[in-house]
Amino acid sequence: MRQGKKKATIYDLSVLSGCSASTVSAVLNGSWRKRRIKESTAQLIQGLAERHQYTANLQARGLRSSRSGLVGLLLPVHDNRYFSSMAQTFEAEVRSHGKCPIVVSACRDPEEERATVETLISYSIDELFIAGATDPDSIHTLCEAAGIRHINIDLPGTRAPSVISDNYEGARMLTSAIIEHFHSAEALKPKELFLFGGRNDHASRERIRGFRDTKIEMLGADADDCIQPTGYSPNMTQKAFEAFYEREGKLPRGLFINSSINFEGLLRFMGQHPHETFADIVVGCYDYDPFASFLPFPVLMIRQNTEGMLAKAFELMAETRPAPQIYLIQPELIMPRMALTGPLDDIKDIDG
Repeated sequence: MRQGKKKATIYDLSVLSGCSASTVSAVLNGSWRKRRIKESTAQLIQGLAERHQYTANLQARGLRSSRSGLVGLLLPVHDNRYFSSMAQTFEAEVRSHGKCPIVVSACRDPEEERATVETLISYSIDELFIAGATDPDSIHTLCEAAGIRHINIDLPGTRAPSVISDNYEGARMLTSAIIEHFHSAEALKPKELFLFGGRNDHASRERIRGFRDTKIEMLGADADDCIQPTGYSPNMTQKAFEAFYEREGKLPRGLFINSSINFEGLLRFMGQHPHETFADIVVGCYDYDPFASFLPFPVLMIRQNTEGMLAKAFELMAETRPAPQIYLIQPELIMPRMALTGPLDDIKDIDG
């Protein structure tokens, strides 16, 4: 059976019509008159939408005159304790207001993010919480044109309020704790402390900045040679460790791992080598997972305050016109061998 032609997106129609994505969205959701868009422009876009099988606005045609009770959360991924805890807290909060939560992921793909948001708009969601989006300002354009209240979480944008972790302060706490974990008799040398993981996003840049400043302050050496961004990929992180090990014959004694996803790459590397390879290391992970806390080597972790971030985000969502500024939420340093409670503990057991 032959696969049908891919349906057009708002961004396809923007290119075809020569109009901005915001103008296209306003025409498709029926608010173009309110924005004083020419009728000829509206007719052009509507014709292109029909010709190119644009169907994402099934329920968003016309002005949004009623509320659906649906509240969306857009995540980068589900398979991550940080984001799963965020989803759990989000769902509980939305239900406490008598509304229905919708949680979806877009795999850190900007095109998939926009397409997913267009679909959510088509189902007339009332509000959208945008977590860790690669291009939050692009999503803002869609939401603004559709009249949907929205807010950024985890990664900031410039055109809507953003509630994020204080990544710089969290990185300073974690770097300091790694260095201090070594006894004075075996003090850590500057070339023995490395950062692995992360990408060119706000969170990683702030964590790298905190790592660098703390390393210079405590060890008296610039950290640039000891920073290895690998993206948020277990596979790429594993390859980075393999390359380091092949070159140096050992791992650094102190490791700052930029996320639990990168930490998975470290564990994959360790699974291919004898225990002696990592017998004397101390690891700091910028994410919290209780299982990592009980590994045979010390693992210090930063637990991001998802409850605090979402509480602030819901508070801002209730305001009439919140300013598009960044609100920082303090994370928490977790020492080794700690199994803490969290949002996932609220899941109810059902006797079988």
